[in-house]
Amino acid sequence: MKRRSFLILGSLIGLSSAVKAKSPDSFGKSFKEVEATIRAVQEHMFPPGTELPSAREMNVTKFLFETISDRTYDKDIRVFVIEGARELQVREKGRFASMSPREKEKALRRYEESSYGQNWLSRILTLTMEGMFGDPVYGSNVKEYGWKALHAFGGQPRPKNRYIEL
Repeated sequence: MKRRSFLILGSLIGLSSAVKAKSPDSFGKSFKEVEATIRAVQEHMFPPGTELPSAREMNVTKFLFETISDRTYDKDIRVFVIEGARELQVREKGRFASMSPREKEKALRRYEESSYGQNWLSRILTLTMEGMFGDPVYGSNVKEYGWKALHAFGGQPRPKNRYIEL
């Protein structure tokens, strides 16, 4: 290989990672399409004004996204979370996020009647609770409010990094 060809090829390889880093992945794009629905479900499950902190103040939607978008997370569950939110959007004609609390409750109860909906709501609840009560190093459980609400504390030793470096 000639020096000039080597330099051009090396430059292209070096640039490819920068280009890839800037383009949104398909999961991120899919998540954006259903994010408002997922957020509305989480906020309905953990609303403000209760003894527990609200889903909004605990950043659980961001936590859910960051958790399931991690390369080590189960791809089937990732797809399930997106598809379940899309199904809820279709069932409610795209209005779920703007519904009143009473309407949301009825819609979620109807969705829960199907085994798919029941499993999806269970998965969202699990991921939301992981955010609410997990270690704050993972980006949720802001100021340990989840632990304080339960009069509990995190495990020891506490993690110093978000994820184990492989």
